[in-house]
Amino acid sequence: MLRLTTLLAGLALSLNSYALSLSDLTQQDASGGLKDALAQGAKVAVQQLGKPGGFSANPDVRIELPGNLGKAASAMKMMGMGAQVEQLEASMNKAAEAAVPQAQVLLLEAVKKMTVSDAKSILSGPNDAATSYLNKSSREQLRAKFLPIVKQATSQVGLAQQYNSFAGQAASFGAIDAKSANIENYVTEEALDGLFTIIAEQEASIRDNPAAAATSLAKKVFGAN
Repeated sequence: MLRLTTLLAGLALSLNSYALSLSDLTQQDASGGLKDALAQGAKVAVQQLGKPGGFSANPDVRIELPGNLGKAASAMKMMGMGAQVEQLEASMNKAAEAAVPQAQVLLLEAVKKMTVSDAKSILSGPNDAATSYLNKSSREQLRAKFLPIVKQATSQVGLAQQYNSFAGQAASFGAIDAKSANIENYVTEEALDGLFTIIAEQEASIRDNPAAAATSLAKKVFGAN
């Protein structure tokens, strides 16, 4: 029994001696592992959202009418007058699902541009630190890519013009913000928010369970503490 206890104690000491901390990581490893994990999260998010039902079937990212328009829509649905609302919301979610596949290349380009000096501060930051960095560094380019696709998708729906007219009037009275007064702009921003929501979920999952990372380098980096 004594020999077994001694052996276990020795193994514990051995494992502790091999445990990594962030300070033990080279800048190259920290940057490389972070980029691997972000690339993984971006690919998963695009795969999840860029397909039929990717937005509409996920309550965390489903796009609904904003503000007071949403309240009115809920009342209309309760009164049995929700067919138009449901058609419009379905078209908004389909437009977002059509735009998302265009995000992967831009996201991966943004990941590649991350400097090594950013990596360790991001790794020691909150669970969505890397996603926040990616959002800031790529959102403008993604918006420019998404908007024409969303416009094309919503132009095929007669309710888009009706939405813009109604929402524009509501915005002038302060019922909704200016961003939401145009269906194309609103859907684009909601699509981007949904995309980064899923990437953040992936980042948090890898931070909580480094073994879920797709590469050995990412496992090593997120396993450091």
